[in-house]
Amino acid sequence: MRRYVLAAALAAFATTVALPADAQTRLRFAHVYEVNEPYHTEALWAAEEIAKRTNNRWRIEVFPASALGNEPAINEALTLGTIDMIYTGTAFAGSRFRPIAISNAPYVFRDFDHWLAYRNSELLKEMMAGYDRATGHKTLALTYYGARHVTANRAINRPEDMRGMKLRVPQAPLYLMFARSVGANATPIAFAEVYLALQNGTVDGQENPLPTIQAKKFYEVQSHIILTGHISESLLTIAGGQLWRRLSAADRAVFEEVWREAANRATFAIRTAEETLPDWFRAQGKTVIVPDRAAFREAAIPLHNDQAAGAGWTREQYDRLQALGARTN
Repeated sequence: MRRYVLAAALAAFATTVALPADAQTRLRFAHVYEVNEPYHTEALWAAEEIAKRTNNRWRIEVFPASALGNEPAINEALTLGTIDMIYTGTAFAGSRFRPIAISNAPYVFRDFDHWLAYRNSELLKEMMAGYDRATGHKTLALTYYGARHVTANRAINRPEDMRGMKLRVPQAPLYLMFARSVGANATPIAFAEVYLALQNGTVDGQENPLPTIQAKKFYEVQSHIILTGHISESLLTIAGGQLWRRLSAADRAVFEEVWREAANRATFAIRTAEETLPDWFRAQGKTVIVPDRAAFREAAIPLHNDQAAGAGWTREQYDRLQALGARTN
């Protein structure tokens, strides 16, 4: 009996010493964006800062450009614990906690200032807390991804110009709301496959922020950029529950502070870029159109609280969002 106990103890000891001490400090952060986009460069900055501020207890390796899977896949991996942290769009987070996708409703924000008011609001804190309870994960920050615009190989000026158009949208239900509002045929395609789908005519067009259209080179296979500005897109920085439970209170504070700072840095880098990019696209020989946004907005607003169209929030939450930053006389 003593021999078996001793053998078990030796096996346990061997297992312990076989794992290097720093192995448990290495974390995997995954996202689907390109290496030249601010989301990635700021993630690299955050990884360095966290290493510095925790005396190298936590080392984060960032995997960009869908290296560890598309957006549904990395969300699933976060739950499984095979990935420790991710960027994900609020529409994808909405598959686990529907109200948090409210920011992806088309034209739900009046402008960038309205988005900023939401980012700093108690309403967003409540949304994040709801997601955390539903998933066991920890949301750390919200980053401005940019206003989404349509690209195509023809002019689009009004919603009816998109009727019947095969429009690539991300693989999350709420993106269907915009397509439905203009009568387009929504075609969900993984982000990494969009360029080829545009090139070979699988779809007629797509929609993304201007910095993404530039970074992913969609303009190479599309002649027109239509400044619809239909969704003010956001990314959540999320730590998996398994990681969050391992962190001390002090390290949690470091992670939260650093990722909020990274989100702020990326937000204003994107905002600056999207203000200058229309002229850059014109210089590439592209046709840049400012459409009738009022008509697009008018088509979308009736769907904002339509459950059949994908709305997963309450009317009270919607009204609170609309009241943020509103001018009072």
